[in-house]
Amino acid sequence: MTTTATVIPQNLITTWNLDPAHTIAEFKVRHMMISNVTGRFSKVSGVLALDESKPANSRVEASIEAASIATLDSQRDAHLKSADFFDVEKFPTLNFKSTGISIVGDGELSIEGDLTVHGVTRKVRFAVEGPTSPAKDPWGNTRVAISANTKINRKDFGLAWNAALETGGILVGEDVTITLEAEFVKA
Repeated sequence: MTTTATVIPQNLITTWNLDPAHTIAEFKVRHMMISNVTGRFSKVSGVLALDESKPANSRVEASIEAASIATLDSQRDAHLKSADFFDVEKFPTLNFKSTGISIVGDGELSIEGDLTVHGVTRKVRFAVEGPTSPAKDPWGNTRVAISANTKINRKDFGLAWNAALETGGILVGEDVTITLEAEFVKA
């Protein structure tokens, strides 16, 4: 009598560190109800725990230094850092932690998680392209990348400052589109 052992494959979860030099965290919001103003944060960190065989088992966490905001206007940047908006002295980081990942299509994911801005945490859902197939860089590191976006209402996070316009309407729109282009290096 021969016995055979059943081998149950183990899911391999690999750790990937966000590469801040190749990551962009941007936002877009309506200005005076007629155009969009964009900005970005330059100090982003994070980690991806990737299960390539079952992406739904993956997890991602990211943190952004609120004071690294840049909109190409120093006066506006100072206002955004103030207590009227991000209040960077009191709330120095914006944080995201995934709570669920689902496959939408080939190379498309939906990542739900907790986003904390201005000390307020809300559930958000990012539409994600990727992760890309792993690729080696010229220095021997293995990399993957994702593109992600979502839309939030800034008032849901306590960012309620605004000014009424003489002609009607408001100075700063409530809806904010967030876009991330993130590259990760295998740990």
